[in-house]
Amino acid sequence: MKALVFLRHYNDIDHITPVVSKWLESGHRCDVVLIGNPKFRNDYRVEFLSTLRGARVAHIRDLLPSLEFFGWRLQTLLLANRLRRSIVGPLVNALVSAYSVDRRQPLWRSTACRLLERSFTAADRGVVVFDWITRDSPVSVEWVEVVVSLAHSKGLGTVSLPHGDSPHATQLIRHREWSLKPDSLYSAARVFDKLVVPNELCAERFRPFLDDQSIAVLGSPRYCDEWLIKLAGLSPAPPAILSQKELSRKEPKGTEEPTETEGLKVVIFLRKSNFTTFWEEVEEIVGMIAAFSNVELVIKPHTRGGWRQPLTRNASLRSLPNVSVAPDHIHSIHLMNWAHVIIDLATSVVFEAVKEKKPVLAADYLHAGRSTLAHFMPETELKCRDDVYRRIEGFLSNGCDSFYIEEHRQRFINEMLHVGGSDVLPRYVALLETQAQASGIENGRKDEFI
Repeated sequence: MKALVFLRHYNDIDHITPVVSKWLESGHRCDVVLIGNPKFRNDYRVEFLSTLRGARVAHIRDLLPSLEFFGWRLQTLLLANRLRRSIVGPLVNALVSAYSVDRRQPLWRSTACRLLERSFTAADRGVVVFDWITRDSPVSVEWVEVVVSLAHSKGLGTVSLPHGDSPHATQLIRHREWSLKPDSLYSAARVFDKLVVPNELCAERFRPFLDDQSIAVLGSPRYCDEWLIKLAGLSPAPPAILSQKELSRKEPKGTEEPTETEGLKVVIFLRKSNFTTFWEEVEEIVGMIAAFSNVELVIKPHTRGGWRQPLTRNASLRSLPNVSVAPDHIHSIHLMNWAHVIIDLATSVVFEAVKEKKPVLAADYLHAGRSTLAHFMPETELKCRDDVYRRIEGFLSNGCDSFYIEEHRQRFINEMLHVGGSDVLPRYVALLETQAQASGIENGRKDEFI
């Protein structure tokens, strides 16, 4: 069987690579097409996939004629909500109105046909895979709908795979989110034959728009045991954070104790700027932690949009001798391996640290939501500035052992990461195989979205 997988950015590469790897390991073939920044051709996970038997990896600009790629990219940018909300929004909206959907369709169809015909012959049983697509995605939903419709016409299945998890247990977490009604952004998922989520917390976003048969809850491919073991051997050696501060090249995972020589190493993971974060208090916490003489603190901005976060632009904090801001090329896993303790503002990247029993402090009072970590493991929650102080002082005095209540941690793993059992990746492969074999049965209903 054959899969055509579209990857956009860091997060979906991170979460979908394990599925592609297991698919290829099962004897199938896969074409991976990058449709985001060309720099991701050099991502270590993408490079790993390109070495596997049965895989072809390419960027979309290398698969389309130059003029066609330029047109595809221009149409994609014109429909991007971020651009339409910017200062040039009125101009972009005028261009979109003038260049109507009917005029855009021929180019969408031409590019979709070219990519599908490259990957599939008439005799192939196959499946086309995107990550979670929403009405706010940088990739045009119009184009995705055309790709899916043409895939159906060729008898191919279509699946949407996770590009992340749900670090929040609450809904109203972004700026100007004021209503607890279902978020129509997630309605775009209806175009696919199957939408896959790692857990029920993620499924809740989509259930108002999809029937139960269209949603599969399969566990987390990124944080399952099988992939974590493989990933440990794939991750590149960590480079320097700053010229005079380096991450050690290899430290054992787990609850390493701080020594008198090195002190306590702390990492703070930030969220994207569109989430409601109380930045003034975040700055206070950074200053307070930095005041401990035997602590080294690294701030990790979000992988997308970190430059827009006020904390990373604060010159006074950056000048503190024991505070560093990690650049983009430092992978989160490097920082988690380096740190003794992690402070989290609701990101799913720390789920791996929980599996390794490394202390993660859920700084819920620094943002507008309730984190999944605090929901499942109340012992992780920071409720006020005093909590932060006491935790740091306690780690310095007593070490980092016995942080979690094991019953809580196991419930988190079972309900969020290993849903249905620890053999997660075989379930993903089985679903893709089923969709490849059963494709075409209900295509008439799906085509109504075009």
